[in-house]
Amino acid sequence: MAERACHAFASTTRFGLTQVLGAKSTIIATDMAISEFETKRLEKVIGSFIEKHRPPPHIRAELDLAFRINGQSVEIFEVRPRWRGEPGETMEHPVAKATYVKTQALWKVFWMRADLKWHSYPPMPRVGTIEKFLALVGEDKHACFFG
Repeated sequence: MAERACHAFASTTRFGLTQVLGAKSTIIATDMAISEFETKRLEKVIGSFIEKHRPPPHIRAELDLAFRINGQSVEIFEVRPRWRGEPGETMEHPVAKATYVKTQALWKVFWMRADLKWHSYPPMPRVGTIEKFLALVGEDKHACFFG
């Protein structure tokens, strides 16, 4: 059932929510539940994942992949030119989100549904490490993240 639900909504969420200034990762410092040391480790691990999954260089002006760390959450998103926008204007399409719960020492996994809200990922709503989260996103077994 989860596979059908994920796949049914994946193609309807292909529009952006906020403007992005570039395809590089954006780090936003807020009330940090994650230490600076851990943030640097996350940047390295997620940056490596993003580089591995980015489209070829000749396509990146039309479609790219980026991430941001915001508080205790990590978001992965696609970057595309804004439809009918000014030249160089881009938009984001959310792909996946993981939020660290310090008291439980785990990451909650989310995907964006057609209602433009983050929903728990039914096949595996929690993982123990950011690497396991990235493996889930990379595999995308139920077509929830990339459609």
